[in-house]
Amino acid sequence: MADPDSPERVHRVLECALVLAGAGVAALYAPGDDDLLCLVDSAGLPRTLYGLRGTYALDGDSPAARVHREGRPLWLGPRELAARAPSRRTPAQAFSLAALPVRGGSLVVVGERPAGFDPGARACLERIADAVAAPVPAESAARGELRGDSFSLAMDSGRIEVGDDILQLFGLSRDRFDGRVETLLGLTVPEDLPALMSVVEADHMSLGDRELEFRVLQPTGPPRWLRLHGRLVPGGEGRPARLVGTVADASTLRPDVTDVARVQRLAAALSTAGTVRDVSQAVVSALRRPLRADRIALAELEGDRLVVTVLDPPDPEAWPELWRLEWRTEWPDAPVRTMPTLAAALREGRARIWPAGTALEPALADVGPGGLAVLPLPAGGRMAGACLIGWDTPHDFGPDERALLTASAGLAGQALLRAHAFDAEHELVGMLQRQLLPRRLPVLPGGVAVARYLPATAGLEVGGDWYDVIPLPDNHVALVIGDVQGHSTAAATLMGQMRTALRAYAAEGHPPDVVVAHANRLLADLETDLFATCCYVQVNMESGSAWCVRAGHLPPVLRHPDGRTEIVETDGGPPLGVLRQAEFPLGPLALRPGTVVALTTDGLVESTDADIDEGLARFAGALDASDPADLGPVADALLDGARRSDDIALLLMRYDGMASRPLRESWTVWRVPQAAGQARRFTRRVLRSWGVGERDRDAVLLVVSELVTNALVHTDGRIRLDLTLVNHRLRVAVADTSPRSPVKPTSIGWEATGGRGIVLVDAVSDAWGTVPVSGGKQVWAELELGPPAGPPPTPGAAHRA
Repeated sequence: MADPDSPERVHRVLECALVLAGAGVAALYAPGDDDLLCLVDSAGLPRTLYGLRGTYALDGDSPAARVHREGRPLWLGPRELAARAPSRRTPAQAFSLAALPVRGGSLVVVGERPAGFDPGARACLERIADAVAAPVPAESAARGELRGDSFSLAMDSGRIEVGDDILQLFGLSRDRFDGRVETLLGLTVPEDLPALMSVVEADHMSLGDRELEFRVLQPTGPPRWLRLHGRLVPGGEGRPARLVGTVADASTLRPDVTDVARVQRLAAALSTAGTVRDVSQAVVSALRRPLRADRIALAELEGDRLVVTVLDPPDPEAWPELWRLEWRTEWPDAPVRTMPTLAAALREGRARIWPAGTALEPALADVGPGGLAVLPLPAGGRMAGACLIGWDTPHDFGPDERALLTASAGLAGQALLRAHAFDAEHELVGMLQRQLLPRRLPVLPGGVAVARYLPATAGLEVGGDWYDVIPLPDNHVALVIGDVQGHSTAAATLMGQMRTALRAYAAEGHPPDVVVAHANRLLADLETDLFATCCYVQVNMESGSAWCVRAGHLPPVLRHPDGRTEIVETDGGPPLGVLRQAEFPLGPLALRPGTVVALTTDGLVESTDADIDEGLARFAGALDASDPADLGPVADALLDGARRSDDIALLLMRYDGMASRPLRESWTVWRVPQAAGQARRFTRRVLRSWGVGERDRDAVLLVVSELVTNALVHTDGRIRLDLTLVNHRLRVAVADTSPRSPVKPTSIGWEATGGRGIVLVDAVSDAWGTVPVSGGKQVWAELELGPPAGPPPTPGAAHRA
């Protein structure tokens, strides 16, 4: 038979007081040293929320002290509590307080009862008070004869007095124990020491109750679980502070968890559940095993359908045939109209229980042939969803289970509503982030690129990670990845600005270091407190040569064709926006066909238990083990298991090399009277060496003459002529130092002295246009040519003038 004064029994009695009286906290006090009433135990919510102290003066006016002295109950409603002085630290507002004398102490119960405790609640509390006796506080017992399960630790010396039961739990005899707390700590499992040290070290222990479970090593078999309940008692004159409390065998306590404790644990789990999936998993974990149920489902109610979020067990064969027919991807999407009994329960809004043998529609009967419980989940004046719990063998529903199910339904409904709002907002955040990123990646000449972005799940703020793939002239491609400091709308806005700026500077034809330097100055001039990191890699898709520029960002990781990976430790500059005048060194890269370039942000490689270098090494190892034939699965595998405390951007590019390389020749146009003629003669030699027929040559020479003449007449400075031939398509480009683009006139009169050149170019070429380049512009025109007149030429065969 259990000891009537044991801490376990006292705690259970306090939990019963909570349930029967509908209270928030119940606390038991007993006289201690220094004429004080000391807290023995409490149950429910933290007592400090209701203003209950750990000690009260025996001769004071506190409710606990008054009933202890006078021997009769005290019932205080919200009005009486509000009239008490604030220094009493007793709750006001809609709270009511009951204080009752018990053998050797006082019982104090507080709850949110605007009308006070009704006669039924008062009768229950009086019966509980008659049945409970307050144990002697541990701090008083420590000065006399300790109980078997009690201890008293002097915080200044580490000397500890323990009862015989505690020594037996640690496997020690009285004559073998030296009185040092270190001796007991040395017998515990090393992994539990940090939690224990936070209790037994005075610097970490705060006033109030502490409870934890830990393990002690056994001579044979697994460690034994023990539960410590302690309280720090402040010292006085000549007396050190002491930690007093009890230690019990938790291996026998664990299976005997009360329904109140289960509801409290469920409430604690739901308070940290962020998503709908988290809420569902918490409900399943809290209910299925304690209720010994065979299956449990939790679903959101959307219109007339139940959108299931969790099934346990998840195997489709464990659920009715209708559910399997309505299976959608991972979970079913069950129509409520096919289950009228469930629809009626949802309309009524209260838990319904059907024992074995009840006639139900097959969709429900097969969920629980031995018994079925349907819990509507109310929240915010509507039904947020439903929880279905089923048993295969006949199940007897006791009153405690019914109360547990009803309490759990209310908690789950509110949590589900919050989580649904969180999921919706998180999806909105992710959609906003995706709108700031490229919708699709361009098709690359001689390569393939894939990218992935994962928003963080730790909050609703928009992240600042971004990536980009920028096609450049002459079969060059820029790969960009970056990360703006912080998670906020400002970070996302700045991310969009930096992505746009880098793309614009790259399109102007600047080399990689100049592109990054321009972006750095732009960010410094924006007068923001944020900075950004960036890695910019420009690849020549024809030759495989590349240049890398880093601004405080992670280096690229290369996977070579033989499977070997390399972390490219090139020199880098500071993050963007830190120094307005900063150097960003160029680092060369050599890519062979089959090489994979991998760029990522720190969210993928950095965590609380590993630094960036370790994470980058793991990332390189995972890339080494991948098959680069299809980059999509490679990217998904690299993100598998990634921590979502930070957003993650990943960009992969496989360089394959170009099957046919373009033919290119260039000519610098000097400002001499014969400049246009020299450009035509150069072009004629190149076209002849490339095997271009006479008919096509005439059209090309006309375009060259007009574009070169237009640049000579309307611009100053250097002029360059570029000819490029790819798959029978010739591109003529003339670059100059003027930013002003030529405009095709809408009409030309007989007296006009200009404008006919662009009209001729438009008539002869298949396409033409202008692009900005570093220091000016480039006017280009493309012509589709016929088949070559001779054998295919090789690059560089033309004579360079």
